[in-house]
Amino acid sequence: MARILIVEDNPVNLELVMQLLEDDYELLVARDGAEGLETALTEQPDLILLDLSLPKKSGWEVCQEIRQQLGGQAMPMVALTAHAIKGDREKALESGFQAYVTKPIDEDLLFSTVERFLKR
Repeated sequence: MARILIVEDNPVNLELVMQLLEDDYELLVARDGAEGLETALTEQPDLILLDLSLPKKSGWEVCQEIRQQLGGQAMPMVALTAHAIKGDREKALESGFQAYVTKPIDEDLLFSTVERFLKR
């Protein structure tokens, strides 16, 4: 079973994503950027769903540090964000994220995005 690391500090958003994915994937959870980075590097999940606005380290920093440490071996990362300002999607993709999902989360978009990286 594919493993997904969800890095999200908002309990409501975290619960929603977990409920949507828990039947089909093994889920790992981190509630701040520092914990997310550590979990990503030690557990090497198949995919990371990463909030951009996190305590301790931002999602931007976590993405950059994973890319620096793992290079081409880095797992795909999807930005989860309420920041839907023009240009943010492009900035996220240029920063090393493979996809971008805005909040409130569109369930169909989340499923299709996850499945694109973890074809079952």
